[in-house]
Amino acid sequence: MKAIKFLSMVLIAMVISLGANAEKGTQTGPTKTETIKVAGNCGSCKARIEKAAKVDGVSKANWDSKTQLLAVTYSPSKISNMDIQKKVATVGHDTEKVKADDKTYASLPGCCKYKRMK
Repeated sequence: MKAIKFLSMVLIAMVISLGANAEKGTQTGPTKTETIKVAGNCGSCKARIEKAAKVDGVSKANWDSKTQLLAVTYSPSKISNMDIQKKVATVGHDTEKVKADDKTYASLPGCCKYKRMK
């Protein structure tokens, strides 16, 4: 009898868990992966750029210093590509559509001073 009650509780917990996960998946909707050109130089730049891009709605952000491309996977229902670019620019890195503030760029460490985009 105790085994039946225990199995029933486990089964109920599993059903509730599956229902909660399914509901969570529908709230975020489909994701989109895009690349954004972002200026930078080094590992410090990489950490700063990825941290700035990893906001609510962004599930992955990976910047490559050789290609100068930031690959982002995000939920368009929560954030736009332009909003991600604005977030990156606020930490001093120019993107293909948003230029960082001159004062913020000037405050970057010397190794992070990249050639500014026009």
